[in-house]
Amino acid sequence: MTQVAEQPGSTAGRLGSVVLDCPDPLELARFYSTLFGLEVDEHGDDDWRSLTGPGSTLGFRRSEDYSPATWPGAAAQQLHLDLIVDDLASGHATVVALGAEPLDPVDAPPAENARGWRVYADPAGHPFRICLEEAV
Repeated sequence: MTQVAEQPGSTAGRLGSVVLDCPDPLELARFYSTLFGLEVDEHGDDDWRSLTGPGSTLGFRRSEDYSPATWPGAAAQQLHLDLIVDDLASGHATVVALGAEPLDPVDAPPAENARGWRVYADPAGHPFRICLEEAV
């Protein structure tokens, strides 16, 4: 791993956006729009859509050769998002109703769940987690 020298008060920049490749930018933008309560930017097109929130943007870029991640995969994950929820059961119900696929575990959460997080795939196959705040 490359080491970076710390220089107090200096940064290389600030986060502008996180971009997810996908086969249908509008479909994925609508999924995350509902999930996060953010508006889809009206200035997108068939190849690009985005949600703009406080401080940064979540973008969706069309990729004709897109191949969804597998869970668990043999290769390291490239990226996943963590969504903080107050309750795993209601979080599970919400993301599944929006079109997410449960990956780990696949059954609905029991009333008492020892593990404070669960893994899902968004409609394009990107893994994400719903987590209780103390599990992040």
